[in-house]
This record gives sequence, structure tokens and C-alpha cells, in this order.
Amino acid sequence: MTPALTAKQLIDKHRPTLDRALEAVRTREYWSPHPEHPKAYGQDGSLDAAAGQAAFDALRGTRFDLDQPGTDGWAGGEVSPYGFELGIEYPHADPDVLLPAMRAAMAAWRDAGPAARAAVCLEILARINARTHEFAQAVMHTSGQAYLMALQAGGPHAQDRGLEAVAYAYAEQTRTPAAAVHWSKPQGKRDPLELTKEFTAVPRGVALVIGCNTFPTWNGYPGLFASLATGNAVLVKPHPRAVLPLALTVRIARETLAEAGFDADLVALAAEREGEGIAKTLAVREEIRVIDYTGSTAFGDWLEAHARQAQVFTEKAGVNTIVIDSTDDYRGMLANVAFSLSLYSGQMCTTPQNLLIPRDGIDTDAGRKTYDEVAADLAGAVDKLLGDDARATALLGAIVNADVAARLDTAPALGEVALASRAVEHPDFPGATVRTPALVKLDAAQARPDATPEPPYLNECFGPVSFAVAVDSTADAVDLLRHTLRTRGAMTVGAYTTDPEVERRVEDACLEECAQLSLNLTGGVYVNQTAAFSDFHGSGGNPSANAALCDAAFVTPRFRTIEVRRQA
Repeated sequence: MTPALTAKQLIDKHRPTLDRALEAVRTREYWSPHPEHPKAYGQDGSLDAAAGQAAFDALRGTRFDLDQPGTDGWAGGEVSPYGFELGIEYPHADPDVLLPAMRAAMAAWRDAGPAARAAVCLEILARINARTHEFAQAVMHTSGQAYLMALQAGGPHAQDRGLEAVAYAYAEQTRTPAAAVHWSKPQGKRDPLELTKEFTAVPRGVALVIGCNTFPTWNGYPGLFASLATGNAVLVKPHPRAVLPLALTVRIARETLAEAGFDADLVALAAEREGEGIAKTLAVREEIRVIDYTGSTAFGDWLEAHARQAQVFTEKAGVNTIVIDSTDDYRGMLANVAFSLSLYSGQMCTTPQNLLIPRDGIDTDAGRKTYDEVAADLAGAVDKLLGDDARATALLGAIVNADVAARLDTAPALGEVALASRAVEHPDFPGATVRTPALVKLDAAQARPDATPEPPYLNECFGPVSFAVAVDSTADAVDLLRHTLRTRGAMTVGAYTTDPEVERRVEDACLEECAQLSLNLTGGVYVNQTAAFSDFHGSGGNPSANAALCDAAFVTPRFRTIEVRRQA
């Protein structure tokens, strides 16, 4: 059967986008082909907000058929954090049937070459982008993100990260030429030795993407598209509470692959029944050669220890820290940190947790501020930001699960409360659990890093709980930062200072312990946000993650270059 889309057509269509992505990665400038404004959609075949809502509503209460081999039943049970059941059932697969089918699909995909694979991946992303409003509904009602954040982070920002991975994959696969047609080694008076050589990027095998609850597309797309673009088949195992966004992705990928003349089984879904825990079973299968995982440290450590047949990429827990030494824009600092603590109820792997403040205070453009004043003023900034309930729900979204709510409820017992969390009623979803952040004051002198039991600030308290930690001096803050990075890791570090020497010491700590640093942010850029093609998400050099999104090291282990030599 003639494919509806030829490789050449797709390469011609998407080559300008790929070239522009390669240039952006090289220069680290701002660029995105995916609009983040909601009103940008609704033209040229894309869904507007109403159509996206209708598409989401049409999926509720249905069976999400993917026509995958090995389907032996159905699984589901998603409940929106906004208070209603999705009622969608997904195919449950027998891995003994599905995985061999996926492996069988890989030979033609490998032989297509890096350019064709990149073009198909970009076509998948373009089709996903056209349905951004539908994806926004799916992300919102599985993760609890507010709608605008779900649209932006779950849509164009996630798509950017997928495209970034494709660009890196293409660059690394084409770094070696496809052939050395005339290899000749002089032999003096004898005839030269002559060979022809071919070099092929060969995939490792089936890749497993283990999705997370909070950012199913943003965290899922880099690994998915990096593996697919390097020739691997990809099995997507979503978090059981956030299946729909990745199921939609799998459906679009399968449809696109089939239209381009490739086997749809290159991408498949592995939905699980309640309590089944299939990630552990799949992770050690011989067919699984690449694993991408975002989630708890405990399971990430288990994967790294037990999935020995696979290249494992993990993003785990970390303790994000801000050192507050001094500032020449006190109001701007407070507003920036308040927004970072509030966004998506702190349910981001990059949300600041520990705010290290010298107990004798800090110098600011508004005069000297004591530790107590800084904590109180930050609490006031959060209250001001979230004082209007409509604005609060648009920033906070909903609490994603009961574990986050439980940590928030027990936070007051950990120390002196500088900012108490309050419940907010959502005007559109009365069943949603919406809570403002809590800020707890702790004293490092009363709980040293080597204390037993460990002080609360040395463990991740995922969700809207942060600690204002009083330290003896800025030097002690930098020491505590270094200890935290080395023993717990961090996805992000921030610092506020007007002293070049303090800036240098914080920067040295981050360079030595491999942590991404943001200095003196007081405007519309926040420590918990990163831009694809320019910013690195994580470093791969501290305990919070063993990989960065995205760099060459994230894509090159997914393939090997195999040489075939022939006598000329």
C-alpha cells in the first residue's frame, strides 16, 4: 500500500523547522515554533478552546481503542483533581505479545535514516500542536494544573522540549557521515589499501517511558521523542492518574507512523490496572533497552540498580534552595519568590523549598531587613498575590493527590508558621482541592545537617510547603547549600545578592556540585521555569537527576553507530 505521506514530502515540509531548531540549540537564543497564546489556535485546522473542550468531553466515558497487538482487557479509573471521574478505559496489553511486535517494527524505522525519522517526529508534534486545546483539557484534568498553565506547559512548552530532543538526536546521529566511499591507505611502493565504509545509527531496542502525574507531556516528551528519533520503538507507561495526555500522544503517533508507511507498533501504550505496578515488571524485560523516568527517588534508585539491561534516565526528588544575602530590589525579589512558591501549588520539581536567610538580616534598597521581617514580608507578598480567589485558582490549580494535601496539613508541626495555608473555593469546580502555600520558619542552629533525625529542610516536601531557614551567616548558607546539593541534589538553585564575592561563592558551589543557578531574578522570569533550546532542565550531575533536558548526553546513549566495511 502506498503511504499517504512519503519520507521526502515530510522532510521537505519539516526541514526548515528542524534547521531552525538546530540553530537555536547552537546559539541558545529564544525561539519556539509553537504559539503559547490560547487565541493562536483555531485556524489552519487547529482546535480552538471550544473545540478542544468538546473533543475532551467526547472522550469521557468511552473506551480509548488503539488497535494495539496483545490487548487482553481494559484499564482506567482517572479522577480529575477538579472533582469528577473521566470514565475512560484504555487497552491493557500482554507484554509477551506487544513487545515482540514492537521489536519487529524497528528494522524499517532504522533503515529510514535520521532525516526521515526526524521528519516523522516533527509531523507528530505538528499534529499534537494543532490539538493543543484538547491536550490542555487532558493535562488540566489529570494533573490539576490550571487551564492556562496546562495549555502552555502541557502544550507548546512540552512540544518545544520534544522538538529539542529531536534536534539533538538528529545532530548526534549525523555527526558521523553515512559513508566513507573511498578510504585509501598508502602503502609506499605497493598498491594502497582501499575500502568502502558505511556507518549506520542503530537503535538500542524498545524504550520505556514511565510517565509522571504532574507533568505527563512536559516530562514525557523529551525521552519519547529522543528515543523515537534515534530509531527505537517506544512503549509509554503513563502514571495511572494521568493516562489521557499520553494516550492521545500515542494515538497521534501511531496514526502518523502508519500514514508515513511505517509500522504503527513503533509507539504503544501500557496502561495498568489499579495496584498492578507494571513499571517494575516492564523495566527488567530483556526487550527494554532505554528507560525514561520521572518520579520518586525510591523507585528511581530501584530502576538504576535493577534495570541493568537498559540505559536508565531518571529525574528524582531534590531540595531546591534560594540563598538570600542582599538585594537592590526588595519588592521585586519578594514578588518573584512569591510567584515561584505559588505557581501550580508548588507541585513542580523546580519549586523553591529552602530559603536560606542570615538570622541578623539582609541589606536591601528598602533598608536593613531582619530574618523575621523577610519571612513576614514574603508571607505578605504571597497573600497579596493570592488575595483574590479567582486569581488564586488561576495560579494554584488543584492539589494533585492526597499525599500532597497530607504534607501540607502536617507542615505546621514542623516549625513556626510564617504563612498558613488556606483553602480556596474554585468557582467552576466545587469538588477541587485548592490550597495556598505554607511557609514554615526553621532555625539551622537547632537542627544541624548531621542531626538525628534529619531536619525537615533536608528532605523534599513536595507541594506548597517551603521553609525559611535562619542561618548564622551567608557563608553558612553557602555551606548548607553545598551540603544539600551533594547529599540531596536540586533541580534549581537561586540566589539574591549585591556582593560580587557572595555571587562568586554561590556560583562556585553550583559549578562544583553541578546545579543550575539563577541569580537576582526580580522580573517575569522565575527560578522554576526553563525555556527549551536555551535552558537546561536539571544537570545530571547531582542526586536529583542523572540526565539533563536536553543535551547530547541525553540522546547519544539511545543509539550506537555500526560500521560495515567492504573491500573496494
